[in-house]
Amino acid sequence: MEQERKDDKTRKNGVEGEGSYSGTKDYNERTEKFIKSGKVDKGAKDAEPKSEEEKHAMQKAERIGKQKAKK
Repeated sequence: MEQERKDDKTRKNGVEGEGSYSGTKDYNERTEKFIKSGKVDKGAKDAEPKSEEEKHAMQKAERIGKQKAKK
């Protein structure tokens, strides 16, 4: 019973759960700002593997992630 009252208060206070509209809006705004900042190319370059070993580790992680996503 008390949990139901807390849930009602939470909704009335504008607190959102999964699928938060305000969280999505904030993410989109920050992403757009980052893109417009001109730092995307630098970020991509910084994310490149620093060695062949790191490159293979990243490729392996990607393969594993894709396998799990298909299930």
